Amino acid sequence: MTQSLDYAKSGVDINAGNEAVNLIKDQAEKTLKYFPGKVLSGIGGFSGIVELSDKRVMGLATDGVGTKLVLSIVLDKHNTVGIDLVAMCVNDLAVAGLTPAVFLDYIAMGKQIPQRTQKIMNGIIEGCHQAESALMGGEMAEMPDMYSEKDYDLAGFAVGFADSKEDLITGDKIKVGMKIYGLPSSGVHSNGYSLVRKTFGIDLKKIDEAKKILGTNYPKLGRTLGEELLEPTKIYVKEIKRLMSNHNIAGMAHITGGGLVENIPRILPENCSASINLNSWKVPTIFELIKKIGNIPELEMMRTFNYGIGLVLITDDNIEDAILIGEVVTGNKKISFK
Repeated sequence: MTQSLDYAKSGVDINAGNEAVNLIKDQAEKTLKYFPGKVLSGIGGFSGIVELSDKRVMGLATDGVGTKLVLSIVLDKHNTVGIDLVAMCVNDLAVAGLTPAVFLDYIAMGKQIPQRTQKIMNGIIEGCHQAESALMGGEMAEMPDMYSEKDYDLAGFAVGFADSKEDLITGDKIKVGMKIYGLPSSGVHSNGYSLVRKTFGIDLKKIDEAKKILGTNYPKLGRTLGEELLEPTKIYVKEIKRLMSNHNIAGMAHITGGGLVENIPRILPENCSASINLNSWKVPTIFELIKKIGNIPELEMMRTFNYGIGLVLITDDNIEDAILIGEVVTGNKKISFK
C-alpha cells in the first residue's frame, strides 16, 4: 500500500508555523503603540490595517511566491511568477474591502542576469496592471554567498486604502444563516508546492529528471505538468470591486496557505461556524491528480491547497456568478464538510 503524503512529510509543518506566530504575537503587538493613529487590526490577519488622522484607512500586506519559484528556475520560465507575487499581496488587501494602490518588490539572487530579471519584472508589472496598482519601486540584491547563480527569491509589499473604517469588510457582520460563496481558483496558485514536488517525485538534485517530469503531458490537463503548475495566481481585485458595488458582502477570505480549513474561520465571529458542501463545485483536475498520486487524504488537501476555490465571500445576497458552497451555522469559529 502506498504511504499517504501530507504537507509535514514534504517538509512544511503548518502547525509549527502557527506555533511560531503564537510565540511572537504578544511581543510584536506591543510595538503597535508607536503608530500615531489608530490600529484597527492585530497580528495574524490577512493584512495590517490602520486608521489615519484624516479618518481614511490604510492596509498593508506582504508575501512571497514560495517554492513555486523552484519550478520556474528548473524550467527557466520566469515571466509569470511576478503575477503570483502581486496576487498574494493584493488579494489579501482586497478581502478587507481595501483598494490596492501601490506595490513594491524585492528580488534576491545569486547572480544578476538582466534578461531574466526583465522577465520577472514583466510579470510583476502585468500583475500590477491586473490589480490596478502602481509599481513604486523595489530592491534588487545580488547575494552570491547566499544563493547559487541560478537561484532567486521574491518578496512583495502592497498598500491599499479605504475612505473610512465603515467601508472595511471585517467579518463582524457575519450572521448565522448567511450564504458562503466561492470564486474559482486558476489552479494551485502559490502554496503547497513542497507537497506538489514530493507527490510527483521532483528531486532538485536530479534536474534532468525533474525537467522530464515537468515536461510530461497529461491529457486530462490538456498541457504539461510544468505549464499547469506555473499557471499564475488569480488576481481578484477587479472582481471584488464589482461584487462589492452590487452586493452587501459581510466577509471575505483569500484561500492560500491553510486552505479552506484555516482561512474561512479567520473571518468568522465567535458565535459562527461554516458548513461547506464538497459537492458544490468541481475540483480541478490538478488537485485530483495530486490527491491520487500522493495518496493524500481529502482533509489534508483542503488544508494545504485552495482545492479549486481561491476566494470566499459571505453574504445574505444571491450572487449568480459565484459558486454557492455552504452556509454559516451556529458554532465557535469552526468549519465542517459534508
